[in-house]
Amino acid sequence: MEKRKIISLSLLLVGVVLSFAFVLRIEFPEGFEAYFKREYYNQFGPLAISIELVIAGYYLLIGHKKTNFALALFGFTTLLDPLFDQLGIFDSIVPLYGTIILSICGLLSIWLAFANPFELKPLSRLVAILSLVLGTFVELFFNKF
Repeated sequence: MEKRKIISLSLLLVGVVLSFAFVLRIEFPEGFEAYFKREYYNQFGPLAISIELVIAGYYLLIGHKKTNFALALFGFTTLLDPLFDQLGIFDSIVPLYGTIILSICGLLSIWLAFANPFELKPLSRLVAILSLVLGTFVELFFNKF
């Protein structure tokens, strides 16, 4: 239980720090029309990923029954971002430092979700596929559509 708290607090800390860093990067436009353009909303993609990390870290801290789903969702969303960028599907706006830190946390989260070392509610195949689909949707929503 002590390891779970250390890992969850670490994930929470990284998520909060990155959330603040990504909020500071958001450029708020002048004029009312600019708020309805796609370029404005695309800026929130990195923030959405870091908020997923905060939620997953919090769920891990309290031992919530949806912890493994939240970890898998965050992990897939995080790892799909650089993958889609490398495949040329879109250009990621996550800065390099964010990509590196989030990828490390994403790999850890995927491992925690599927290995279930803290004996939380295990992922079913359906929920694992759902987390992959939702992670893909989040990535494409903030970057493609």
